[in-house]
This record gives sequence, C-alpha cells and structure tokens, in this order.
Amino acid sequence: MNKTTLKHLRKASPMKLLFGGLLFILGLYGAIFNNFFNLILSGIGVFLLLREGSEIDLASKKYREIYSVFGISFGKWKTLPNLDYVSVFKTNEKKRVQGMGASANFSNSIYILNLFYNRNKKIEAYRTEDSDDAFENAKYLSQVLRIDVLYATERETKWL
Repeated sequence: MNKTTLKHLRKASPMKLLFGGLLFILGLYGAIFNNFFNLILSGIGVFLLLREGSEIDLASKKYREIYSVFGISFGKWKTLPNLDYVSVFKTNEKKRVQGMGASANFSNSIYILNLFYNRNKKIEAYRTEDSDDAFENAKYLSQVLRIDVLYATERETKWL
C-alpha cells in the first residue's frame, strides 16, 4: 500500500441515492421550465445525496472532516496533533428502517480506526466492514505516522 491520503465516507443506501438524484434532477428541470420554487426539491435531493466522512493527508500531516456531494468533498483542513496511537476496534452499527407503520432494526459489524492524542481525544480516521482492510490501514498509518497500534477488537486489548 502506497498512498498519501486515507479517505472514508459513510455508506448510503442505493435507494436513498437514487431518490436523492431523482429529486435533484426533477427540481432543476422544474426550476428551468416552471418556477424557482422547484429548487426546494433539488435541495432535498442534495441533502439525501450528502455523505459524511473524513480524509487524512499523510504527506502534509493534515486531516479534515468532509461532506461529499456528487464526488466533491468539502471541509476545512486542520493540522494533525501529536498522535499517541491508532486504535482498531470492532463495534455494531445499528440502523432503523421505518415505513408504512412498520419498523425494523438492522445491525452489522464494523471496524473503526481512531487516532488518539492528548490521552483521550480522538479523530475517527477510517471505517470499514472488512477486518483485513482495517488492519492493513492501521499498520500503514502506524508506519507513516510512527505511532503504535492498539488492537481492541476483543475484550482484552493488546498492542501490536
């Protein structure tokens, strides 16, 4: 692995992306050929297409929390503080789906990489469902940033 940026965006369901894109296009079409109040539909579409995440530029030692729409990312770059270690831990991500009076809860296991500094402050660096991907990125971060890796996916944590 030889990359200078580590970027992650939260996943959005295909149906949400399709509905957001459709609203955006219909709103623009309506604004051009009907009236400008249809831009509200476009705004709702952009809101549905909006994805959050983070990006770390390892070459310049900067990071930012990003918002991404149509593949364009926005966010203010900040300098990485003096980092203590990178932590890899496993958790469950829970989602609730509601429709027509019924609701369902879903959960899936994810791995989160956090960069810790000042003893207990953290920066969420990466999120994935694949354990190999999580550990590969954690090892890469530890090599580039010269910090230790804390393996916290089980009850007893250990340093790698």
